[in-house]
Amino acid sequence: QVQLVESGGGLVQAGGSLRLSCAASGRTISVTAMGWFRQAPGKEREFVAAVRWNGGSTYYADSVKGRFTISRDKAKNTVYLQMNSLKPEDTTLYYCAARKALLSDLARGYDYWGQGTQVTVSS
Repeated sequence: QVQLVESGGGLVQAGGSLRLSCAASGRTISVTAMGWFRQAPGKEREFVAAVRWNGGSTYYADSVKGRFTISRDKAKNTVYLQMNSLKPEDTTLYYCAARKALLSDLARGYDYWGQGTQVTVSS
């Protein structure tokens, strides 16, 4: 099992920045990728960004490309999501996820999920 704990959410004005963190614990040796997703009430969960644990290649949703940056610190078993130029439509709960499977598609196949951290962007 892998446990994930997110932090760093909050309230920011449009155009501002936030950095989310996700600390992984437990059987982290099994993790091949970690990602961030978001889900607004009544809507489907949406992929945001992901990073391969070994190698560090990244993948982003078109809606955040150029504004968000995902990174990982292997020594700390932590993944980060730097969010710049935030927009009101970025407001929602953000979830960290981790997966075991080696898949070419970084947007799916996640096994473990955090509890979520709220990001609110005011206009």
